[in-house]
Amino acid sequence: MAGAATSHDGRNRSDLRVVDDQLVRDLVPAAISALCRRGADFASAEDAVQDGLIKALEAWRDSPPDDPLAWLITASWRRFLDQVRSTDARRARELRATEQPEPSTAPGTDDSLQLYFLCANPKLTNSSAVALTLRAVGGLTTQQIADAYLVPETTMAQRISRAKRQLRDTRLDSPGDLATVLRVLYLVFNEGYGGSLDLSAEAIRLTRQLASLTTEPEVRGLLALMLLHHARRASRTDQQGRLVPLREQDRTRWDTELITEGIAILQHALAADRLGEYQAQAAIAALHADAQRVEETDWVQIVSWYDELLAITNSPVVQLNRAIALGEADGAHVGLAALAEVDPTVPRHTAAAAYLHEKAGDLAQSAALYTEAASRATNTKERDHLLREAARLREFL
Repeated sequence: MAGAATSHDGRNRSDLRVVDDQLVRDLVPAAISALCRRGADFASAEDAVQDGLIKALEAWRDSPPDDPLAWLITASWRRFLDQVRSTDARRARELRATEQPEPSTAPGTDDSLQLYFLCANPKLTNSSAVALTLRAVGGLTTQQIADAYLVPETTMAQRISRAKRQLRDTRLDSPGDLATVLRVLYLVFNEGYGGSLDLSAEAIRLTRQLASLTTEPEVRGLLALMLLHHARRASRTDQQGRLVPLREQDRTRWDTELITEGIAILQHALAADRLGEYQAQAAIAALHADAQRVEETDWVQIVSWYDELLAITNSPVVQLNRAIALGEADGAHVGLAALAEVDPTVPRHTAAAAYLHEKAGDLAQSAALYTEAASRATNTKERDHLLREAARLREFL
């Protein structure tokens, strides 16, 4: 009989299976859902599954189970019962199902969807909801989440613990708010990437999963938006790591497969005729992606979609972006007139004014505004880009 296959570094393939990140990410949310369905509150279920996972990683190295999910549910359920027995106030729960889960036990679709809802609970702050979603739904470790946010593991552990305390005794039996779930996933995507974990890719993975659980067109709208933005990722910075604005990006580096998929998903969502903000944003992103050269951008249609988006959200940020689009479609002075109606405290207002003044030919005013905008930038890359824009214009003065 042939020996066990080994990897290039000599480890047995069964060992690799045990520590496979994708396997863990699939098992954790499924096991939490199963425990919650059997009567555990969310916080206790999450604790028990994490303890069960530690035991699994130890036990499976020598003998990986045929059904890892059933094994993890069984170990986690035993851990949960131990927790119940140790607390007199929860003694009654011990009398409930003491039987081990059947080997084929798997969570139902409704449980998986409710787990999204629970982690995006309105009680939680945005940062707590994001962290808890990555931990419970994404199956990520606290260290992985901490690395992604570039904070110490202890800081992230405290954030997750606070979120779980707020959800103590919360079960998977109450209706959830899908809009809150989508907002949390959108926040995860916008965090981008850091450390060893790509949060944008993780947000796409979770949104794909959510899209498989519901027919709501806004979920597909969000997925399309993520894919269309992610398709441009390779062109957003140059070799020195400096920001490259959309109009200057090398469009040959855009991922055409992601663009094609994103547009197809968007068309499917729009066919339901229930327009939402993520579908409108995705439509704008699709128009940018459809232009092979910046000069071919259909700014008139983009303005129309911003009109739709503004009607839905009444957001000053959307109003600002619409002003820039108007400047492209109808001329800089029209854009500046629209920008004058936007609250000047809106982020990037000064940078938008600088761009439109340059487009209008007022280079001195534009350079001064770029410098002012740089002083208000919230990150180093954006600040450096704005300072370079100011320096570029001063060469012509």
